[in-house]
Amino acid sequence: MRRLIAGCGYLGSTLAARWAAAGHVVFGLRRRPVGLPAGVRPLAADLCDAAGLAAALPPDLDAVVYAVAADGRSPEAYRRAYVEGLARLLDQLPEPGPRVVFASSTSVYGQDDGSWVDEDSPTEPRSETGRILLEAEATLAGSGRPFSILRLGGLYGPGRTGLLETVRAGKARLPDEAGVYTNRIHRDDAARALDHLVNLPDVDSVYIGADDEPAELRTVLAWMANRLGAPGLGAPEPAASAAGGPLGSGRGQRTRKRCRNRRLRASGFRFQYPSFREGYDAILRAQGGGPGGCGVC
Repeated sequence: MRRLIAGCGYLGSTLAARWAAAGHVVFGLRRRPVGLPAGVRPLAADLCDAAGLAAALPPDLDAVVYAVAADGRSPEAYRRAYVEGLARLLDQLPEPGPRVVFASSTSVYGQDDGSWVDEDSPTEPRSETGRILLEAEATLAGSGRPFSILRLGGLYGPGRTGLLETVRAGKARLPDEAGVYTNRIHRDDAARALDHLVNLPDVDSVYIGADDEPAELRTVLAWMANRLGAPGLGAPEPAASAAGGPLGSGRGQRTRKRCRNRRLRASGFRFQYPSFREGYDAILRAQGGGPGGCGVC
């Protein structure tokens, strides 16, 4: 099989390595395609440069995964990465062409009352970046091509351990109220889920990619502090700062909604890390972490 990953970065490179190991012909597209996994064929192109993209794209692709990351958190950066880049790529692919799987975000849901959300819940994002991601989803859905969308929770994994570092340093602060949730997915499970949707014979248009337990943030922090033998957690932070807060990579994972992965589970997908406990425990073991250890060295 000949497969393209547009945006072969933190998540895309994990998927690319998986595909290359399975014997697929894998193309990794980035503006500067350096440091790609072994066996991945580099493609240098800017997704917003139609001419350069047309010259770089290989023929006869069987599947495309769009897993880009914006250059920044501004609306302009998001629009360029997710709407403009995706539109240019779709323009260059043959029709009907390969299945396109788009890595989106659960930020397209605006629920803020502790309710459960699934793929049929209203998408009324509260942030401009969430609205841009929803626009990108609509661009793909209206393209007439075979597609699927995976709305990912907060990614964590090797190299993204900011929350652990903050807890270890004794700088983490509890939210001052219950109901502040984290919807997460380990990087490796996110890559496996994208692979699963590429290979699934009968695929739905939208799936939620978050693990089995949308845990309260205070539960996650308390578990980390206990697991690390870290100093006690700081005094509760004001509710007004609960959406941002000094929590390193935890920023953007805090919400007052709970994302249900039932459709992904029903499709046959099984998580390697079904909750934050298994995922962070694997990270700490790999780093020699634990009480008294150097879990983030």
